[in-house]
Amino acid sequence: MSKQITVHYDNQPIYDITIEKDYSNLDTVIKKQVTAEHKVCIVSDSSVAKHYLEDVTEIVKDCVSKVTSFVFPAGEESKNLNVVEDLYEHLIKEKFDRKDILLALGGGVVGDLTGFAAATYLRGIKVIQLPTTLLAMVDSSVGGKTGVDFRGYKNMVGAFYQPEFVYINTDTLNTLPYREVAAGLAEALKYGYIIDKDFLKYFEDNKSSIKALDSQAINDVIYFSCKAKADVVSQDEKEMGLRAILNFG
Repeated sequence: MSKQITVHYDNQPIYDITIEKDYSNLDTVIKKQVTAEHKVCIVSDSSVAKHYLEDVTEIVKDCVSKVTSFVFPAGEESKNLNVVEDLYEHLIKEKFDRKDILLALGGGVVGDLTGFAAATYLRGIKVIQLPTTLLAMVDSSVGGKTGVDFRGYKNMVGAFYQPEFVYINTDTLNTLPYREVAAGLAEALKYGYIIDKDFLKYFEDNKSSIKALDSQAINDVIYFSCKAKADVVSQDEKEMGLRAILNFG
């Protein structure tokens, strides 16, 4: 079931997207990117943290010198500069420097906010994306768009900033409300209309299995979606042309 996609820019491999059924291979992937001297701050929200923060902390702490966590209230209303400032303060108090790492554990709000904080703290530190919603898996964790809302204006402040890697644990979908699953499926379906009619047909032929979150079917959906987006953003990292087709609908 394990699958991997490499995202390229200027024909050079930049980072990998790993798709797994659990976190059993996370330590192996992390050790390729970090050393024992690094510190990691796991950033999550209050909904995701209660399910996965403890497990991920246990895995990460065996790979680095120190693990700390920063948890903020779940919801789009937390995606703002005030929360980013609180995260900065946490990192300063924990003495994070340029060699240290942020790990985004959550959906799109967590990934966008953590990525923006990583892009701007000390002018840029490493970030790892561990998306836990289907929408984040097939869209926001891939491509390096980061940002926060500003005074009611959505994603008005942000940066293009690529992660060290993306690790997708499909088992996290089992704790999602179905409304959030449906939002992710709608985003994935969009790639079929934009990029590949064969993928659209796969959706039609396997809709019952996909809706039921059958492991093989949902793995295929995530893999194709990530590959499709990776192919587009590899050609247009900063949305100067081709990448705009992903805004369809």
